[in-house]
Amino acid sequence: MIIGIDIGSTTTKAVSIEEGQLTKRVKTRASDAVTAATGALGKIVLENGIKIDAISRIAITGAGASKIRNDIFGIPTDRVNEIKAIGIGGMFLSGRDNIIISNIGTGTVIIEAGERGIFHFGGSGVGGGTILGLAKKLLPVAGFNDIMELAKTGKLNQVDLLLGDITDTSISFLNGESTASNFGKVLDTASPNDTALAIINMVYQVIGVLSVFAARARNTERVIITGNGSKNLLGRKVLADITTMYGIEFIYPEHAEYTTAIGAGLSEN
Repeated sequence: MIIGIDIGSTTTKAVSIEEGQLTKRVKTRASDAVTAATGALGKIVLENGIKIDAISRIAITGAGASKIRNDIFGIPTDRVNEIKAIGIGGMFLSGRDNIIISNIGTGTVIIEAGERGIFHFGGSGVGGGTILGLAKKLLPVAGFNDIMELAKTGKLNQVDLLLGDITDTSISFLNGESTASNFGKVLDTASPNDTALAIINMVYQVIGVLSVFAARARNTERVIITGNGSKNLLGRKVLADITTMYGIEFIYPEHAEYTTAIGAGLSEN
């Protein structure tokens, strides 16, 4: 059995890999890399009745992997490049080769993976961390679930400048409901609900358009969405609107938030 651990800046994920297949998965939160890694390992072992001597290797990746320089509990521990892990995990979960992967975490990284290898295509500092950071300053709540609850009843036309606000005609494939400027209006009547939705809308529009550019550059019509941000249902709606405009399909594999940990566990060092 191999344990793959993705030590992120906010959440750490661990998975077990047996005979090339995903078998177990857990999440933990901790303030430092060592606590996060050992906590995730302990959680997956204790919750699933795994014996330590059944683990042949641990593969760690993510932002905190560089902080762990020795084997964990005497088990051979490899460090896997995060870009490589995302690529391997994305291909495994999607069942596809030659793909573009947009991994949405605290920020967003875009990966090209396939027969030629795994490459860092680009990315953005805009991601889940952006939503949380702006919420702390602009909203009466800062917890992610609270932000999402507010956003459910928000109205974008209270905050965003829409194309219909500045012209009576469509431009190219854009209609009157298309965004002309994120936060370009902000009416005095805008509520926290409206602001919450506008934050999520802005973040996922940036991610979506960057993903479209990457897909078109590689002549593909699909983008695999992975990372914690893949679960955001309001974000998915924004990406669905981008699909309507640009014709690029966004695919959400099962267990997509564990992509990097899975890729680490499947990598061969």
